[in-house]
Amino acid sequence: MKKNVCVLIADGSEEMEAVITVDVLRRAGIGVFLAGVGESRLVTTSRGVRIAPDGAWDPAEAPRFDALVIPGGIGGTQAMREDASVKQAVREFLLAGKIVASLCAGPTVLHEAGVLVGKTFTSHPSSREELPAGTWVDQPVVRDGNILTSQAPGTAFAFALALVEALESPETAQKVAADMRVRP
Repeated sequence: MKKNVCVLIADGSEEMEAVITVDVLRRAGIGVFLAGVGESRLVTTSRGVRIAPDGAWDPAEAPRFDALVIPGGIGGTQAMREDASVKQAVREFLLAGKIVASLCAGPTVLHEAGVLVGKTFTSHPSSREELPAGTWVDQPVVRDGNILTSQAPGTAFAFALALVEALESPETAQKVAADMRVRP
């Protein structure tokens, strides 16, 4: 059965983290819905790139997804931290045994949702002080149970491939990496 992932994006999200993740997942044959959080139909990312989401974030649609991805970018993560439905979805995904994945400043949303207590995770080092719960480690990608975290735009390929591995298989992740000529 084909897996489906919801990638959230809002004004101020980090475009490389969102687009690289969406691209790698789609290369692996995973369904991806790029969901806009907020009122904008066209999202202006952290570096001014404008991206048209596939549609608006609708928490009622969350159960149809196997994973939820929260890219970084200060403005985007701030919007998601202020959205009660995003934080509720994070908790519900984890309660249902689904994957919640975030990059860069994205783990601040997980912290606000209260799911990092007792977990090992990473983030961009500049966000470390905002993440008092759990154990922060300085590694490019960290998986603790169904929480997958990564550090920055430069780790987005490794992050996306780790998500492919978690959703599909190590072999699928290796094939996608080889086809893209991504080296470990």
